[in-house]
Amino acid sequence: VAAQNCRKRKLNAILDLEEDVCNLQTQKENLRKEHSQCSQSISQIKQKLNNLYSDVFSRLRDDQGRPVNPHQYVIHCSSNGSVFIIPKHLVKSEQKQDTKKEQKQR
Repeated sequence: VAAQNCRKRKLNAILDLEEDVCNLQTQKENLRKEHSQCSQSISQIKQKLNNLYSDVFSRLRDDQGRPVNPHQYVIHCSSNGSVFIIPKHLVKSEQKQDTKKEQKQR
């Protein structure tokens, strides 16, 4: 009887593990689908942002009325909602300074 109970417990444990494996495989497939959908959404948002960026730069003009070169400037949005056009070389130097500050804080 003890051996029979032991075999029964072992069989139940195996069945539970098989069920867990099946559930995990289903969860994995659902996560893959969700990841794929998120990747597609991110790609669409990036494309829309690039289109908006291009549209904004196509309308911008400097003091002499010439178009602003999007390769030399970036659009910067501050936390208070203000929007600025900043030369890229200034943004890169600010990023380097921010990186150095973050490394010092660590």
